[in-house]
Parts: sequence; structure tokens; C-alpha cells
Amino acid sequence: MSINKGLKYAVGVDLGGTFVKVALVSAVGDIVFTDKLPIGSQALKDTILNTIEKIIRIAIDEAKTKELDVIGIGLGTPGIVQDGVILGGSENLNGWENIDLSTYYSQKFDLSVLVDNDANLMGLGEFYYGAAKGCTDVIFLTIGTGIGGAIIANGELYGGYENRGSELGHIVVEHNGPDCNCGGKGCLELYSSTTALIKDYSERTGKDIEDLNGYYIIKKFHENEENAIKCLQKHTDYLGHGVASFINTFAPQKVVIGGGISDAGQFYINMISKSANSYMMPSCGSNTEIVGAKLGNNAGSLGAAALVFSQ
Repeated sequence: MSINKGLKYAVGVDLGGTFVKVALVSAVGDIVFTDKLPIGSQALKDTILNTIEKIIRIAIDEAKTKELDVIGIGLGTPGIVQDGVILGGSENLNGWENIDLSTYYSQKFDLSVLVDNDANLMGLGEFYYGAAKGCTDVIFLTIGTGIGGAIIANGELYGGYENRGSELGHIVVEHNGPDCNCGGKGCLELYSSTTALIKDYSERTGKDIEDLNGYYIIKKFHENEENAIKCLQKHTDYLGHGVASFINTFAPQKVVIGGGISDAGQFYINMISKSANSYMMPSCGSNTEIVGAKLGNNAGSLGAAALVFSQ
């Protein structure tokens, strides 16, 4: 890819449970550099902070080598974020709470630093550069260990008052369901996450959960294995319930489904769409299309960069 030195660039950082990823992104969404560093599953706050700083410095040094104009840094992190401060809610990151990330890194690099929830920024990435480009109203769901989500309303991220909302995986689909890590009961992610799919398959077949993943179950589904078919039908049916609720509430132009399992193929999106269409109010969903995400593993970094360009 040829590099346009006349464009503005941003550093997009995507913090996960075991790795931190970075991308150097142009204002039109071209990625000119990527890297990632491990943080380890048991890393403490200072290790995480130092690793993020290290990978940002790597990206900025790369930009200097290429003579690119970096105007800011975007950072996506698990948890609840308000005004650049991670307040908590990152169960997989030790001590990752009550930290003013925006101020901390802006002082380190003398650049504007914008921070938001990682699922929000995956959605923002798809909105700016991916499956929802050109839309104004979008629901984004990422299906993985849990279910994350983002709401784009009138062309902007919507997080509710003080950015405490958009926890789309925690709408209640079974009022007497099992306890959820969020403190509620019967949440969507207990039935429709990849974790829930694997658990269901393990219980039906007796196979060790440690030996299973979503791709294995998809493979068995295509081989017409009865248990895999039942599990995937249950998984997508519950997802359809959730998607129908979002359509009835927000009437988006698109519902974008991301996460590793969404790479299974169009048949997976079709199963969710069939379920959602049977539960939603037709008038609410008359302009809604349910689609798969396009940006894959780069969604978070691209969304973090988009956060910079959106200001």
C-alpha cells in the first residue's frame, strides 16, 4: 500500500484480556502499521499501563520514520469508561479501575488521548470503515466469551447517561434464568455467547469443554450432527430474540454481528435474521438489515482511531 503523507493519522489501541494491539490508521481508514504485545492473563495494573505505553511508542516511532502526521491516540478498553477514566467492570484485568487513562497517556505523548469501551469502538470501526459505513443508526453485537455491543444513534456513539449503558449482552431474555456475572439473571450472553454455545454442546455430548470451540461445533453442524444442529439453532434463536428487541427499540438501518463465530459464514447470519424477523415488530424492522462484520481483528484498533477523527 502506498502511504499518503498528506493525510492525518491516528494511533488506535485495542486492549484485550491477554494482548494489546495497535494500528497506525489514516483518516480514510487505511492501516499502514500494526503490532501487538502480550500482557498475560494475570497482569497487574502497572504492567498493563507500561505495555500500552510501549506499544503506543512503537507506533509513534513508526509514524516518525514514515514522516506521518499523528493527531491523536484512541484507546479501547474493556469496562465502563467516563471522560477518559476507566471506572471498572473489567473482570479479566487485575486492578483495572479508577485510572484516568486519557490524562496519563496524553502527558506521556503530548497528544490528545480519547478512551472508550472496546465494544463501543469495534462498533465505531464498523460504522466508519466497515459493514455499517454510510449509515446513521446502527446496532453492533460482538459474540464471543460474552456479548458486547454498541449503539450508533444519529451518527454518534450512544452510551446513555455518563456512558454507563449500551451493555447489550445484558438484556434479560429469561426472567428466572441463571445468575450472570453482571449481577443480574437470565442475560442474553448466558444463552447466546460462544461460551454458552460450547457449554450447551458439552452438556449434550459429554465432551470436555476444554476440548471444544465454536469452529468445531460449526464443523459438526455442517456434517449434520444432531447435537450441533440443536445447539446452533438454540444459540441463534436466542440471538434472534435479542436482535428483535434491539430492532423494536432502535429501528436501526443495520444490525452488525461481529466476533469470531460470525466468520462462520452467511448461513450463520441468515439463521439469526430468520429468528429476529419472526420476533420483531415488522414496522420497526422494515428498514433494518442484519449483516456480518467486515473488519475482523482490526475492528477495535480502527474504531479507536475513528474516535480520534470523529472529534
